[in-house]
Amino acid sequence: MKKKAKVLFVSQEIFPYLEETHISKTSRHLPQAIQEKGKEIRVFMPRYGNINERRHSLHEVIRLSGMNLIISDSDHPLIIKVASIQSARMQVYFIDNDDFFSRKHVLKDEKGKQFDDNDERAIFFVRGVIETIKKLGWQPDIIHCQGWFTGFMPLFIKKAFNDNPMFADTKVVFSLYEQDEFTGTLDKGVANKLVFDGITAKDVKQVADPTYINVCKLAIDNSDGIILGSENVHADLVKHAKKSGKLLLTYKNETEYIQAYNEFYDTVLEGVEELTE
Repeated sequence: MKKKAKVLFVSQEIFPYLEETHISKTSRHLPQAIQEKGKEIRVFMPRYGNINERRHSLHEVIRLSGMNLIISDSDHPLIIKVASIQSARMQVYFIDNDDFFSRKHVLKDEKGKQFDDNDERAIFFVRGVIETIKKLGWQPDIIHCQGWFTGFMPLFIKKAFNDNPMFADTKVVFSLYEQDEFTGTLDKGVANKLVFDGITAKDVKQVADPTYINVCKLAIDNSDGIILGSENVHADLVKHAKKSGKLLLTYKNETEYIQAYNEFYDTVLEGVEELTE
């Protein structure tokens, strides 16, 4: 019997824990649909401070918490929480840390200014997901990343953890979105902070200027498949994705995307070259 494919969904936002956006809505309904199509799933997002833990019944998973991650020479405790969406028969895991996620806003402060440490928050999030998956002993066949905040995940999987048996054969898919942009840049030192076991300065030169476009280009460069999650993805990113030679799925509307994504996962796993149509 053919084993069920395992798909790990890593999203910067999921409804109903955050307000409804194109990304959060897709991140809510896609995993449920893929599970119903016979694949195993796990779902992760950050535990931002404005998420109401009581209303959504979040609770800490003690056996998964307790590790410290070093980001930019500082120790940060990793806390794992979980909640269930009963109607979907789906659990959502939350990556938490008081230094990065206790504030009552998501990626910008009350004045609309991006947090200065969004780069370190994003690094902590994706590394937290990786360490939690290792503890769970759940080997993903596909990791589907949604939102720029997940943009460093492909780099870590392909460069830092490519020799780890848990991820050696894992394929990474990255979705590009229209309204996912941030203004300005991340901290200029993010490239140095990304240098890790297996990750060299050359691997992160794309984010020497850490704009939204360049963070997404870095994700494209280290992914196996790219999905255009919106109709109007930035032209530079579409061009970069096509030039990369990676498997590319063009935009699919609400009635098409679930079946198309499910088939795309299979195509990426098979390593079959696929046209963009």
